[in-house]
Amino acid sequence: MSKKLIAIIFVLLVLTSSVTVAGPLCQTACNIGWVKCYAALGFIAGTVTGGTGAPLVVHACNIAQGAFVDYSTTELDT
Repeated sequence: MSKKLIAIIFVLLVLTSSVTVAGPLCQTACNIGWVKCYAALGFIAGTVTGGTGAPLVVHACNIAQGAFVDYSTTELDT
């Protein structure tokens, strides 16, 4: 199966079942953004706890990711 055909099938699946597919895709994008946020700051996602010793910029990444996931689960799943 060609890559173009796979892409077309994927797009059709997304368009026909947007509620079912959009939520998990959005959450995946949230998590990718979270990992990139950490990497841009020189940290590795999942290795820094959110405690009081963590840098404030790490907390900013966590807050942004949490808000994005919250939007994905509340707005796209309704």
